[in-house]
Amino acid sequence: MTTAQTNQYRQLSAEYRRKAHEHLQAGDLTQASEKGWGAAATAIKAIAEAREMEHAGHRDLWRVVRTLVRENEDRDIRIGFATAESLHINFYEAWLERDDVEHYLNEVEGLLAKLESLTPDY
Repeated sequence: MTTAQTNQYRQLSAEYRRKAHEHLQAGDLTQASEKGWGAAATAIKAIAEAREMEHAGHRDLWRVVRTLVRENEDRDIRIGFATAESLHINFYEAWLERDDVEHYLNEVEGLLAKLESLTPDY
């Protein structure tokens, strides 16, 4: 079921995705990292909302991810989300270098493409 909240999460994901690349180009690696995480997390929240699944915190998001992995027999969804979570950690720790952040953002792009393909009206 698509709701106004589902659409809001979708829009936020797209906005965070765009901003992640802007911050990367500007050399702000911590903001690029957090926006990459935000794009992934809000895309998962959109799916959770559409399926009426809980999505209040990291534990809930991981439940949604595990469900998607099982349903689609695609472990790359788990790997992509774990990569996005590494970007979230980098926001606080600032230990990734530019090449790392760029690579991880590319991995998040792959995850977002998968999530879009799994949701018919995404």
